[in-house]
Amino acid sequence: MVIKEVNNKAARKAFLDTARLIYQNDPNWVCPLDSDIEAVFDPKKNDFHAHGTCTRWVLYNDNGRPAGRIAAFINNKKAYNYEQPTGGIGFFECADNQAMAFALFDTAKNWLAAQGMEAMDGPINFGENDNFWGLLVEGFTPPSYGMNYNPPYYRKFFEDYGFVTEYEQITNHLDTTKPFDERFTKIANWVIKKPGYEFRHFKVKDINRFAADFIAIYNDAWHDFENFAPITKATVLQSFEKMKAIMDEKLIWFAYVNGEPASFIIILPDANQMIKPLNGKLDIIGKLKFLYYRWKGVTRMRAIVMGTKKKYQNHGLESGIFIKLKEYVLPLKRYNELELSWVGDFNEKMLSIHHAVGAVFGKKHLTMRCKFKKAM
Repeated sequence: MVIKEVNNKAARKAFLDTARLIYQNDPNWVCPLDSDIEAVFDPKKNDFHAHGTCTRWVLYNDNGRPAGRIAAFINNKKAYNYEQPTGGIGFFECADNQAMAFALFDTAKNWLAAQGMEAMDGPINFGENDNFWGLLVEGFTPPSYGMNYNPPYYRKFFEDYGFVTEYEQITNHLDTTKPFDERFTKIANWVIKKPGYEFRHFKVKDINRFAADFIAIYNDAWHDFENFAPITKATVLQSFEKMKAIMDEKLIWFAYVNGEPASFIIILPDANQMIKPLNGKLDIIGKLKFLYYRWKGVTRMRAIVMGTKKKYQNHGLESGIFIKLKEYVLPLKRYNELELSWVGDFNEKMLSIHHAVGAVFGKKHLTMRCKFKKAM
């Protein structure tokens, strides 16, 4: 086997094709769009390049075919917030061969160590953790858009190499055709009617205002979490721009208290139900297929992120938002499932909200860390 850095068109193609080869017989896998993956490594499309660096490699087997891949990155805003400088790895794919997997890990580790890192987190993304993040260890069912999917055997690769779980990310599923609990509904309706409380859905024409409201809530809500780094307007606008192709404005809600942005939820129709037939290709034919499946509609939604300012976290705003969603979704008779994704096991308040609305367990991903052994 040989491992080569991705630095030309042929290598970029091999990096993308590696996943298609690994999953060619897995009916649950949905190939991410090639353009989405390439955007991560494009400084013009990913503002994390302004405060970090990344690279990637492809592993070729003895027959010269791609059999594995990995990317490594350093986010300078977070790398030095830990006990030891910590980089990241992601986009890992590998045949069921431990020697190949360890060779990929070694390649990434050596690159990170050469730049002063003493540990690596993985599998993570060179971006926010709403996409391409975490190792799937429970819930090997068709993934929603942006959610990592991998074979079960990857866990042994990571653990045997020395990765240790830092935290778990829980995804729960909500049957949107069922009514909310009576007590929850009563409280939510009371919240909606409180003086000074207002609920508004997102509007693309007001994208800059909603981006500012999102930043105000997000940076307040997550400020106390370990190694928090404030989100920037450039990152938020990039995310909103990416959402435009699939978003339904009335699935994105903000709550205000006396005009102050206080809480939000970002929900998108599950694009994976639209892009599964495309096999990652958004060429002319792919775009026509995508438009057809978008017109046809999807049955699943994904809640990407929720947030509430600390001073409003016991005011029931989230319950009011869910009622507003229900009022819109039920008459459509289109969506029957909401995936409430991506809540860390340390975020008890958000997990409690999932429980209150009647969601049940769906998936578990791990964010792991490997500390480098220092030379004697």
